[in-house]
Amino acid sequence: MHWLTHLADLLLPLGLLGVFVGMLLESAAIPIPSEILLPFAGYLVARGAAGWLEAGLAALAGGTAGAVVSYAVAYWGGRAVLRGVVRRHELDRAEAWFRRYGDMTVFFGRLVPGVRTYVSLPAGLARMPFGRFVLYSVLGALPWTVVFMALGYAAGSHWSAVVAYERWVFVAGALVVVGWLAWWWRTRRRAG
Repeated sequence: MHWLTHLADLLLPLGLLGVFVGMLLESAAIPIPSEILLPFAGYLVARGAAGWLEAGLAALAGGTAGAVVSYAVAYWGGRAVLRGVVRRHELDRAEAWFRRYGDMTVFFGRLVPGVRTYVSLPAGLARMPFGRFVLYSVLGALPWTVVFMALGYAAGSHWSAVVAYERWVFVAGALVVVGWLAWWWRTRRRAG
């Protein structure tokens, strides 16, 4: 996994193109750490080299394109194509989660490190409708993207420090997302 961090380091001099390519690779089942790429995108915004919208769109577009690649490979190639990529028991477990929780697996899977890289595969195997797949992929990737870009922005030239505290950053980000989801669910429940 150490070489993947170096690959991310090679992409960073490309600016937003590097963020796009890195996020594409991460979502296409090549686990390049978005926890490095997204804080860098936030740093680019902090130094004025990119705007929030263009940096966020580069990250989301790359991640969505990579997710579509993984989805298509699983959709068209089936289990036979995935044998060399994913262990059978991991694929069985992912498919069981997908059968149990349905389309929301994609949304929540995009919020979990490691899982976010591979969640498109069971979606493709399950032949999830493509439009819903893309929608849930983008919606699930959005909070992850915003949190890590904001941390990179706040850290400024020390954006790489975010990587050193990745686990704590993830826990803080996850708490924010869970809190927002609980608030949203409670608000919807009261209204309905």
